[in-house]
Amino acid sequence: MTRSEVRRRLELAWWRQLGLTLAPLFVLNLLFGADQPTGMLSMPLFIAGLASMFVSLPLFSAYKRALIATERALNSPAEHDAWLELARTRRIAFLGAGLPAWIAAFAVFAGLEAIPLILLALSSVVLLYLYRIPRQLS
Repeated sequence: MTRSEVRRRLELAWWRQLGLTLAPLFVLNLLFGADQPTGMLSMPLFIAGLASMFVSLPLFSAYKRALIATERALNSPAEHDAWLELARTRRIAFLGAGLPAWIAAFAVFAGLEAIPLILLALSSVVLLYLYRIPRQLS
């Protein structure tokens, strides 16, 4: 498999993860959002969603180390293994980046308002954006 094919697969995986991260929030909000009264758990769930962004800190550090190792392994026999390790590290990091949006999806049942839901969804999008493959690895 060529380097451009690997990059293309990783880019498609990023778009797929973006959809998987945001789809539960959009679907649950569409189906149940208008019917839910604001509950007592809405503020604690919003705070939990914001705090879940800190889960990405060690995951992002591991991702950056994998990026650096992949860059060093380019045009060497270890390149294939470096790409595999980068993909594995990134898959784990995607889960941490999706936490705010998934907590927001759960918070729909607690009656969390639209603005906090949007903020949590945007925070997941921004965290996911950090895990795009840089052009330097072409």
